[in-house]
Amino acid sequence: MTFGSRFHAALAERGPFCVGIDPHAALLHEWGLDDDVAGLETFALTVVEAVAPLCSVVKPQSAFYERFGSRGVAVLERVVAESRAAGALVLMDVKRGDIGSTSQAYADAYLDPASPLASDAVTVSPYLGFGSLDPFVDTARRHDAGLFVLALTSNKEGPEVQHARTDTGETVAERMLDHLRALNAGAEPLGSFGAVVGATIGETHADLAFNGPILAPGFGAQGGTVDDIRRIFGASAGQVAASSSREVLRAGPGPEAMRDAVRRANDELRGLS
Repeated sequence: MTFGSRFHAALAERGPFCVGIDPHAALLHEWGLDDDVAGLETFALTVVEAVAPLCSVVKPQSAFYERFGSRGVAVLERVVAESRAAGALVLMDVKRGDIGSTSQAYADAYLDPASPLASDAVTVSPYLGFGSLDPFVDTARRHDAGLFVLALTSNKEGPEVQHARTDTGETVAERMLDHLRALNAGAEPLGSFGAVVGATIGETHADLAFNGPILAPGFGAQGGTVDDIRRIFGASAGQVAASSSREVLRAGPGPEAMRDAVRRANDELRGLS
């Protein structure tokens, strides 16, 4: 199955809530853990055990593992493997973007099944030009994986680039969405090339109907609501995986409390489809 098909099926079966597995130092301390590799491992694998059997998508942010060097990356490998074994799709949040052979190496690291970090999908940045993502696109197609391309993000610096106008008058973000629309043309039930669009971006005139998956970070503790998702995405709301990290992780370290947080979020979001 293509990633678009797996994503569509996962949201229908498990609900549209995505859990970010982001081991901030402050969260480790809140759990009574040291900010070291042992604390990282206990935290991350406890979260996986609690939420991966329930939610459709988990999204580990690689930076919080990389900061511990090779031993942290080894924990990330276990997060990927154990999450997928529990039935969750793994979206590796790395926001990579480069050119040529370097872009291909990143694609191989995160999307080739031969890699211990191989995930179902990866976040990427198109702001070296959308064509710089060609190695990711080709590799995703070859391995039935997916991409989530940064389009309309919630950070205050984003509009400087994303809202700038191109030579044909549309915004840069709209141009990125047009590229995704072309990649997903004709795909059923959904294409494999998605966008990252913040759940707290406010008003947008961009056409978000591009026949692909949507990741909406910022749901829950960061202020995004179900009403925001309906307003921003309209008819495409059923293609949205709404993502939160702190909403669930701060319920720990008790696994059942984290599971309850996932169930509550999914119950809130299920009406979107």
